[in-house]
Amino acid sequence: MNRQQLAEQIRKKQSYLCVGLDTDITKIPAHLLSEPNPVLTFNRAIMEATADLCVAYKPNTAFYESLGSEGWQTLEQTLAAVPQDILTIADAKRGDIGNTSAMYARAFFEQMNVDAVTVAPYMGADSVKPFLGFRDKWAIVLALTSNAGSADFQTLNLEKEQTRLYETVIQKCMLWASADELMFVVGATQAAQIAHIRSLAPDYFFLVPGVGAQGGDLEEVSRLGFNQSVGLLVNASRSILYASSGKDFAEKARAEAKRLQQQMQDCLEKYL
Repeated sequence: MNRQQLAEQIRKKQSYLCVGLDTDITKIPAHLLSEPNPVLTFNRAIMEATADLCVAYKPNTAFYESLGSEGWQTLEQTLAAVPQDILTIADAKRGDIGNTSAMYARAFFEQMNVDAVTVAPYMGADSVKPFLGFRDKWAIVLALTSNAGSADFQTLNLEKEQTRLYETVIQKCMLWASADELMFVVGATQAAQIAHIRSLAPDYFFLVPGVGAQGGDLEEVSRLGFNQSVGLLVNASRSILYASSGKDFAEKARAEAKRLQQQMQDCLEKYL
């Protein structure tokens, strides 16, 4: 999916919602545990309930890796069930030396055929560039994340560059790739910085986690983060996935996704 197609889906659905499929087998409704593959059954039900309300699904690979080889098969089956008009993001946070990153890129883009993968840029160009150059594929680089530990490194001042570390990451990465193949992770709990980050990267999409269970303010993020192409994918995981622990889990998940979509529609009408 290219940038124009993504923008078209956002306008069509009046939504920039990304549903995080961070499916924890210990948290899914108990009645599903008798299924042959409880996680896959759960994921398919969530997607059937929310596909018309979101533009992206983002499975965090750790939740599948933790289940061993069967977990990887479940991830592949989950991705295969995603409708073709919805962006798929492997939240893998890969980042290594060049030849290793190239193998990661081939694994996710060629074998698993996802549209995008999250990338940790700590090792610099070696970590990022191998994910670039794939047709209609995206590298989503961690810039300023929503976790409390982000302050340990990301906001440190760099005297030589006279910037903070996350600013340097954004500025460097924009030299390597255009907004057609690169996005940035910007946490919703960092809303005070989103306007500044938008000024640094006016054309790029931001993947914004932290709305929902983490308490990020969707309207503030939207007001400060929109660009002419909307430019935001706002992720919600736990608030949707675990809206109910009963047999009505899919119905409740849809209700939460619908609530967010309607708020997004209001923001689109108000700020664009």
